[in-house]
Amino acid sequence: MRLAIFGDVHGNRFALEAVLEDIRQTAPDGVLNLGDSVWGAADPEGAWALQAERAPVTVRGNTDERVAGMRPGKERMRSWLLAQLPAGVPGALAALPIFVDTADGEVRVTHGSPRSPWEDLLLTGEGEHTRPAHFGELRERLGDFTYEAGGRMCVVGHTHHEMLAVVNGVTVVNAGPVSRQKDGLPLARWVLLTRRNGNWAAEFRRTAYDVEAAASWARANAPGNMGEDEAQWLLEGRAP
Repeated sequence: MRLAIFGDVHGNRFALEAVLEDIRQTAPDGVLNLGDSVWGAADPEGAWALQAERAPVTVRGNTDERVAGMRPGKERMRSWLLAQLPAGVPGALAALPIFVDTADGEVRVTHGSPRSPWEDLLLTGEGEHTRPAHFGELRERLGDFTYEAGGRMCVVGHTHHEMLAVVNGVTVVNAGPVSRQKDGLPLARWVLLTRRNGNWAAEFRRTAYDVEAAASWARANAPGNMGEDEAQWLLEGRAP
C-alpha cells in the first residue's frame, strides 16, 4: 500500500497543481489532505476547486477553523477569502474531523496533533525557544494512538517543517507544507508512505512549481500589503 499525504496548501493553486501532478505520476493507492487548505492569496478559489475535485480535505487545519468562523482574529484576511470562495466552504471546513485513521488503523493523519489543529506535535515552544519535542511530550500528544493499539504512522502538518521522529514504535512525520515554506526553499512538499512486508516507510518529496506566477497572482489580486506579503513569502520561502 502507498499513501500520498500533503497539507498546508494555503490557497496556492500553483504549488498544488505541481504536487498533484507529482502524485499522479506516483500513482498511490490513496491521497490524504492535512488541511489549512485555503488561507492564502495565490488563487485560493482555484486551490479549493482542485482539492474538492482531486484531493478533498481530510482533516481540519487551524486556519480552516478561521475560515469557518470557529476562531476570531485576522478578519481582513477572512473577509477577502470569503469573497473569493464558494459559499459552502466555511461549513464544509467546520464539519471536518480533527484526525482520521486509515490503513486498518495503522496510519493516523491530523493537522497539528490528535488533540488540536493548533497544537504542534513535533515541536515545543515558540520563536527562538522552539525545540524538538521530548519523547514524553510526543507520547502525551499522541494520546491513544500507540503501537500496542495498532498505531504505526502519524502524519501531521501545521509547523511547515519536514520532520520525523519515532516514539515507542510509532513513527511521527511532519509532511512539510505545499505552500508558505519556512526554510528558504520555495519548493512544495508532500510525503509518500509505503507499506511493504508489514512495515511502513516515509519518503519526503519536494516539487518545484511556478513560484513567480503564484507571486504575480497574489500581487495582482489580493488587496494592499496582503498580496505583497504573500508574494514575498512564496518567492523567498520564508515568512516576511
